[in-house]
Amino acid sequence: MERRFLPLNRSEMEERGWDQVDFAYVIGDAYVDHPSFGHAIISRVLESRGFRVGIISQPDWRDPESISVFGEPRLGFLVSSGNMDSMVNHYSVSKKRRKTDAYTPGGEMGRRPDYACVVYSNLIRRTYKDKPIILGGIEASLRRLAHYDYWSDRLKRSILLDSGADLISYGMGERSIVEIAEALDAGLPIRELTYIDGTVVKVRDKERIEDAKFLPSFDELKKDKKNYAASFYTQYLNTDAYNGKRLAEPYSDHLWVVQNPPAKPLSMIEMDDIYALPYARTYHPSYEKKGGVPAVSEVQFSLISNRGCFGGCSFCALTFHQGRIVQTRSQDSLIQEAKQITKEKDFKGYIHDVGGPTADFRHPACDRQLDHGACQNRQCLFPRPCPNLDADHSDYVQLLRKLREIPGVKKVFIRSGIRFDYVLADKKQEFLRELCEYHVSGQLKVAPEHVAEPVLKLMGKPEHSVYEEFARRFRRMNEQLKKKQYLVPYLMSSHPGSTLKEAVKLAEFCRDLGYMPEQVQDFYPTPSTLSTCMYYTGLDPRTMKPVYVPKSPHEKAMQRALIQYRDPRLRSLVKEALEKAGRTDLIGYGPRCLIRPDRTCPTEKTEQKRQRKKKTIRNIHKKMR
Repeated sequence: MERRFLPLNRSEMEERGWDQVDFAYVIGDAYVDHPSFGHAIISRVLESRGFRVGIISQPDWRDPESISVFGEPRLGFLVSSGNMDSMVNHYSVSKKRRKTDAYTPGGEMGRRPDYACVVYSNLIRRTYKDKPIILGGIEASLRRLAHYDYWSDRLKRSILLDSGADLISYGMGERSIVEIAEALDAGLPIRELTYIDGTVVKVRDKERIEDAKFLPSFDELKKDKKNYAASFYTQYLNTDAYNGKRLAEPYSDHLWVVQNPPAKPLSMIEMDDIYALPYARTYHPSYEKKGGVPAVSEVQFSLISNRGCFGGCSFCALTFHQGRIVQTRSQDSLIQEAKQITKEKDFKGYIHDVGGPTADFRHPACDRQLDHGACQNRQCLFPRPCPNLDADHSDYVQLLRKLREIPGVKKVFIRSGIRFDYVLADKKQEFLRELCEYHVSGQLKVAPEHVAEPVLKLMGKPEHSVYEEFARRFRRMNEQLKKKQYLVPYLMSSHPGSTLKEAVKLAEFCRDLGYMPEQVQDFYPTPSTLSTCMYYTGLDPRTMKPVYVPKSPHEKAMQRALIQYRDPRLRSLVKEALEKAGRTDLIGYGPRCLIRPDRTCPTEKTEQKRQRKKKTIRNIHKKMR
């Protein structure tokens, strides 16, 4: 059965016999009707509830007519920058413009504006002054309250204010968008929708804010970074759907931005229903002439088995966006999708991934989370696994075995990442054998991120000894299986807390491993992470203790160069870094040295020649004896 795309233009709308859409969905990505794309899920969920949705993909933000493709929608506009924050999509960590955009037909760069949600919403507001505008997606979700913006290097207001939108549906959005749509359809004005979980709204009368925790005002946040660190940590502690409080951020005596508690996690049945919707599973055919949409190749033959993550890495925004409670699809749902994948014309027998934010999380961290939510002041895995942690891979192992048995499937890979500390916490160790025997293709990528304890502590990552133990077990298991497979560690430079001393330690780890990564992830301060808060304030918001932050481009370049010390083009940077760190012992000819000394002067060459001659004479004497 051919699955129809939602309308992308007026003629496609009219082909369906519609004279108007209920919602016009403005997106910064190309239109890809696949459940790995947020706009596909939200639009199909609304469609399943009887709403008519038209997609306005990558409109020309300089032309007001570009958002009038369907005329005036009956209920309102939905706006999303796409699967990525538009600024991350456009710029590298060094703030250089990227050359390609994987979410645009043909990989073309420049088809969406910077700060896309703000630009699109203002464009709509100029044309349709009173029509409801609802923001969603990762950009709006992580900028829902006052936030540090790395690209402008300043604190910004809630995106709700700068965009002129009426409401934000934050997080994954399936629950809140249906409630919003049904309320608008029933005739409620958008200004009255101040009560929906998983939304952020503007309130002009303080008396209407009930049972809320008040944050410092935006003026207070700008005056003192300590206020921002404290405010951010309050937000961090209220990201759970069961124990999160309503938060109110004042902007004046007559304006508050109010974040309602997060929406409740989806049940397994609800997850199954969402992923069973009639997705076309590819990009709109109008993009074919440009070569399609590159991002599709990464997800076309992959399975999303879960969402949410209790890993708690400081540099990751998942806590703010998807929450810490893991939600999963049933094995039957995933097997049905896998069978569907095997029938696609380009399928070669390889399922590229089975996972989510963390591949091997297939249930909540403990039973308590199902009734009471995630603990506010404790992490599930850091600094060591909680005694209540249910570390069990049984369901995941069963799922992988069933997927391998599907006719037409040659290999099932795991590429979305495993938590090695969670693998070690599982007493059965059955998963490690399955992983090495069936689901690794020569190399397994894992993310220790660093080796220095002060940095790992700030990152929320386990001690380096935990990674070393996993590496030993991985090596031993492959020896038993008579396989040659290797670990490839992801490493991060310039994270808050990393001085040149810690960066040198990371370089020594690479030396001892005999490994030089081709690419190094320099810490990227994206909105709404603990690490970004540290970067901006110089404080750890959990303890309010000062944190060293490498900020100058030159120091960041030195830290990155140390990890890639074997690259001759980086030699001068490595030398400078070693000298500044007081580690000139690593410049020399010994096996532990990172780089060789500079070319020696004639006097030094003569001395070296004399020493070699003496050594040769001693060796001759030894042989004669």
